[in-house]
Amino acid sequence: MRKLVVLAVLAATVAAVVATPAAAKPRGTNGKIVTNSDNLGTGEEQVYTVDPDGTDQQLVFNNSEVGQWSPDGTRIALVTQLGPPEVLLFNPDNGSTVDFGLPDNLYPDLALFCTVWSPDGARLACEGQGHTDPSLTGVYTLRSSDGGDLQRVTSDPTGDDCPSDYSPDGQRLVITRANETTYALYTVKLDGSGLKQITPDGMQFNFCNGNWSPQGNEIVFSAHVPNGDYHSSVWVVHFNGAGLRQLPIAGPCGGLSSDPTTFGCFNPVWSPDGQKIAFGRNQDDGQRDLYTVNADGSGLFQVTHTPDISEFNGDWGTHPLTP
Repeated sequence: MRKLVVLAVLAATVAAVVATPAAAKPRGTNGKIVTNSDNLGTGEEQVYTVDPDGTDQQLVFNNSEVGQWSPDGTRIALVTQLGPPEVLLFNPDNGSTVDFGLPDNLYPDLALFCTVWSPDGARLACEGQGHTDPSLTGVYTLRSSDGGDLQRVTSDPTGDDCPSDYSPDGQRLVITRANETTYALYTVKLDGSGLKQITPDGMQFNFCNGNWSPQGNEIVFSAHVPNGDYHSSVWVVHFNGAGLRQLPIAGPCGGLSSDPTTFGCFNPVWSPDGQKIAFGRNQDDGQRDLYTVNADGSGLFQVTHTPDISEFNGDWGTHPLTP
């Protein structure tokens, strides 16, 4: 499990308004949600899918952590947890997998966690960590068909850069940067230029989260302010750093807690139509379940009710487009 790391942020936000990114081509309608889950009985990390109304919850993969649905709604990018981490592209309908041997076969000097799909499905964005050389640490992209054509986006030898989503036009990534001087969300062009901090000083983050709206103008993420409050909340910000706001979600999404293991609401993602947001939420007893709300924070709905399974970050897929 990619732990929900909470650290302080020291960086500045620029609020200048720029043009909204072009929208990607239309996707299919809202489909299943895929989640990372901890099996509280066995200790295994598991991947489940579930319909947004809470029905048809299915275990699809053991000993792995999930990234994202492919844009066509047919495959899930996974990182396996048995032995050295490897990237798999998994089809939950027929059980088929594509394993292109990352990281050891193609890029032996890098640990690559490639779970973020480009809007056209042709590439995956990766968190890269040098095995022995910290100068290799940064964000990369590669072909989703075979793992080839590795291209570097960022370099962060003193910390960690983690990509969490592409912009709908496929021109930028949203990343979390954590190093000796900053801990914040940034956007960056695929050639590494235009790196821009979009979250303000003083916020504390659940690591490696940030999801671009289908309309292309906003990014949703989870964070809290450093006042002893460990209940993280769901926030939305314009992709240029303007208009930061906390969604008014009922229940433990914010509020004071002295327990650093209590995260409130975390790892939000948009529905494919942009009308809803899915996220994990701690219950009063510490159990984590999956919830959805409308894009304005209203209409809180509990999707999962699983006392033996603790759900956290995931992704909202599509029903495949029909000709």
